[in-house]
Amino acid sequence: MRMNTLANGTLEVSALCLGSMTWGSTNTVAEGHAQIDMALDHGINFVDTAEMYPVNPISADTVGDSERVIGAWLARTGRRDDLVIATKVSGDNPGWVRDGRGYDGDTIRETVDASLARLQTDHIDIYQTHWPIRGSYMFRQNWGFDPSSQDRATTEAHMRDVLAAMADVVAAGKVRHFGLSNESVWGTAQWLRIAREMGAPEVISIQNEYSLLCRLADTDLAELCVNEDVGLLAFSPLATGLLTGKYQHGALPDHSRKTTQPELGGRVTERVFPTVEAYLQVAEKHGLDPVHMALAFSVSRPFMGSTIFGASSLAQLERILAGKDLVLSDEALADINATHKAHPLPF
Repeated sequence: MRMNTLANGTLEVSALCLGSMTWGSTNTVAEGHAQIDMALDHGINFVDTAEMYPVNPISADTVGDSERVIGAWLARTGRRDDLVIATKVSGDNPGWVRDGRGYDGDTIRETVDASLARLQTDHIDIYQTHWPIRGSYMFRQNWGFDPSSQDRATTEAHMRDVLAAMADVVAAGKVRHFGLSNESVWGTAQWLRIAREMGAPEVISIQNEYSLLCRLADTDLAELCVNEDVGLLAFSPLATGLLTGKYQHGALPDHSRKTTQPELGGRVTERVFPTVEAYLQVAEKHGLDPVHMALAFSVSRPFMGSTIFGASSLAQLERILAGKDLVLSDEALADINATHKAHPLPF
């Protein structure tokens, strides 16, 4: 398994990261533990979670259960040093977490302790904001994004408050590093600038959606990541299963996410299935499993810290791990780029 470094080389993570967002809903505790065991056996040392997980569905009754699955595994095995664990504090929400309340400095001091208790550990390797309090253009909000109502002074005051709390939890040894999720280039730059002014922990990673179908990070964010040593942690690299081809030609596999989320979070559009078909043809041309091709493409990007994938079964995990060391040929990459130019941003 290829390994990457974050935080100026002080944190080593596998190029693939095991996502946990279905542990406690789609997957049982035992299945979550089996996934961790299998991932470790194949060289993956990185697990991502969040206080609001599991999803599908998200429920106030299950908030924190994915962290509890990881905590139970740690308590049973004692293998804390074998895992890099990232989790997140939730932003404003419909009421799943803290009655919809987002986060500020005081909240983070509380939520870090709550996550530590659920994870049954004394430290979190990367503590991330799940989405910006001021709003975000992620999850298809980019099509109508309008930041004109934002107030810079309010945003900066919030960032300073959060960074002061992050400095406290890092100094206490509860958190090693600070990361973002669903952030913009401007927002990330401000977090970095203010942290440097304050002497607070600097952002080491940003967890945004990235896949063959969603390449918003390729330009300005890529430049920031490379020049500021901020690793992209890509989520949904298989575009919620679209890139596997399992939904082509109207197919609807039993128990798949599309059975409960027909639009797959806005990813199902008139253009998406022809685009997927084009990528499936590239995979076939080069004799590749489309799952392996999609993940290898993400891993190959020069700004990538790690690529987060999820599996709803051990069979899915086995399929993914079979391609964990794939390196795409120049010819395959050229065909991928040609397909991207012909089918940009299909959702």
